[in-house]
Parts: sequence; structure tokens; C-alpha cells
Amino acid sequence: MAREEKPYRVYRGGRTKGKVPAPPGRSGRVRPGKSGGGGDKPVEYRGPGAPSGKRKPHWGRRIALAALIVLVLIVVWAVASWFAFSGGVSDANKRLDQNAKLALTAQNGLLISHSTTVLLLGTDNSAIGNRSGDEHSDSIMLLRTDPSHHRLYYLSIPRDLQVPIPGVGTTKINAAFQNGGPALAIKTIHDFTGLAIDHVVIVNFAAFKDLINALGGVDINVPERIRSNRFDCPYPTQARCDQWQGWRFHKGAQHMSGERALIYSRIRENLLNPAESDVTRGARQQAVMDAVAAKFTSPGVLFKMPFSGGSLAKPLTTDLSAGQFVQLGWVKFRSSASSAVHCRLGGDFGGNGTGSPSEDNPATIAMFLGRSAPQPPTGPFDPGCVVGHVLQ
Repeated sequence: MAREEKPYRVYRGGRTKGKVPAPPGRSGRVRPGKSGGGGDKPVEYRGPGAPSGKRKPHWGRRIALAALIVLVLIVVWAVASWFAFSGGVSDANKRLDQNAKLALTAQNGLLISHSTTVLLLGTDNSAIGNRSGDEHSDSIMLLRTDPSHHRLYYLSIPRDLQVPIPGVGTTKINAAFQNGGPALAIKTIHDFTGLAIDHVVIVNFAAFKDLINALGGVDINVPERIRSNRFDCPYPTQARCDQWQGWRFHKGAQHMSGERALIYSRIRENLLNPAESDVTRGARQQAVMDAVAAKFTSPGVLFKMPFSGGSLAKPLTTDLSAGQFVQLGWVKFRSSASSAVHCRLGGDFGGNGTGSPSEDNPATIAMFLGRSAPQPPTGPFDPGCVVGHVLQ
């Protein structure tokens, strides 16, 4: 007698009533929907509590993989940037003679945590006009860092101040560089100011425009309208240059290319303001150099470092290592432009453009060292300090 199939299935816990699930291989429940030709699609029943069969996306694994790729790219970028920049700085170190290195005061501690004083010398020996053999330092500035207070101090020294130069005599301070190179310039400025000079950076203004172009230009706030005397005529013929009225700059913030910024820093006469002097010219150069320093730490420049890092150091001659430049960049990044102290020394300038140092210069040096509160100058040739903007 054939065994009849019972309308229930016996489980270990007892029996259950209802329809008996179809055994494997047989079609079970169907779910309405279109499948290919439009019929119902059979769905296999896997028993109570079985997984649905849909695989959930592994978002955690994907995020981890993306983070790993980003990390690898950052490491590759950092290594490429370091080698490109350090190679350029190494060449800049080789351009500084040994006597200049011996004239510097040994740096104690890291620049990132210890105050340091850097002498910035700008030279202009371009082949244009009568400057082809000129080795004077057109721009003389001291930079002092104060990492503990996130503040920078700048001290501009007029190049026409009459000071004693060892082995030369009393003459313009910028003649020290011409007579004895950076070593004599360091010693002269140290003897004149009494300040220990830890490092030196010499900027060739003739090549400075290439550095600024590599940075993508700089933003400078011009305090008043300028129409310069006629120098470095941009036209090829003398007849056209005779009709040219000089370089013009409007008042206000403006973006300058390397060529434009170099012209701005070279202007000695403003025909719209005869009261301007070489002191004012030094202020313009300080504004350009400050804008370059700010651009060095901008995200855009840091992103392009693997491609332009080597060219950034081409106009420089320095004892600073690549690591010390990075530390200075971090100190600059942490400092606030609104708290920077801009100082200048003054003198009694006569009709010949030279002048003896002001009796108030020592007080200004004390402000530069942070030993007294900044006091603005009382006249166009007087010493003093202001906070937050460049002295004009």
C-alpha cells in the first residue's frame, strides 16, 4: 500500500500545520513581477530566518581604500616637493661664500621655537641701463621672528645712511656689499645696529621677477598714485621712449606680475609726490618682499611645489637649509599680518641724498627687539615702528 503524504511535517519541536514547503528543486512561492518575457519569477524558499540573498555593499572597506589612496598620494607629493625644493636650496647654499657663513652668529635651537634674525639683502645688477656692474645692496632689511608670540618684526635700513665700513671708511651703507660682498655687509650691519645676525638671504632683483612669476604673481596695496621718472623704457626705439612719460601705478590693492613688481620696487622718484625719497623706495621693496613671503606659504604654491620647488630658490643665495626654510614658512604661517611690526631706521638726509644716522635709531632698534612699544615715525625720514602695515 502506497504511503500517503501527510499534510504536515514533523519537526523535533513538534508538528506544524499549514502548507508543506516544497522540497529543493521544486518551484515554490512566486513573486509577481516581470522577468524577461513578463512572467512571474520563481523565488526559492530557504526556510525561516534564512538570508534574503542580496549582498550589502561594503562601504567601510571602500572608504578605507579611498583613504589609503589619498594618503599614498600625499606622501608621494611631499617627497617630490622636498626633493625639488631642497635641490634648489642646496644650489643657493653653494652660492654663498665661506667668509659670509663665518660672519654669521651661530643659530641656537630650532627656528620653529627659537627667535632668529635674518638679514635680507636685495641686489640689482641687471644689464639694463648702468646697472650691469652694480653690486650695491639696493635693499637692506632685517627680519626677526618671535615664535612664542606668533609675531614677525621687520627693520628697513636706508641704503644711503652714512656709516663706518671696516677697511673702507664712512660712506653709504650699501657700499659694504660692493667692497666686500655679503661678509662685509653682515659685519657692517652688525657693527652699526649691534644686532646678532643668524642667517642671510641675498635676493637678486634681476632674477626676482622669475621667482614672482613662478609664484603666480603677488598682491600689493599701493598707498598712492605713482608716475615714475623715465627708467627701463619698455619700448624698442629712442623716439618712442622720448614720448613715454614713465611708469604708472594706481592707488589700491593690485595683482602684479614679476616684471610689474620689479618695476614697482625700483621706482626712486614719484613725480606725483616730490616728497618721496629713497626711504619710500625701501618701503616699496619691503612691501614686495613681504608679499612674496606671504605667497610662499599659500596653499596654491604648496600644491605646485613638486613642479616649481627648484625654481623658487634660483634668485637666492643663502645659508638657510631647506629644513630651516620650512620652519620659517611655518612661523610665517602661524603669525598674523595684522600683528607684524614694521620698523625703519632714519637719518638726516641732505641734498646729495645721503644722511647721517638719526639719534633715535637706538630706540627703534629696541622696538624691533620687542623691548619697548612700537612708536610711529614723526617725519618722512625719521625712524619708528608701526603695527600691521608697511611704513611709507
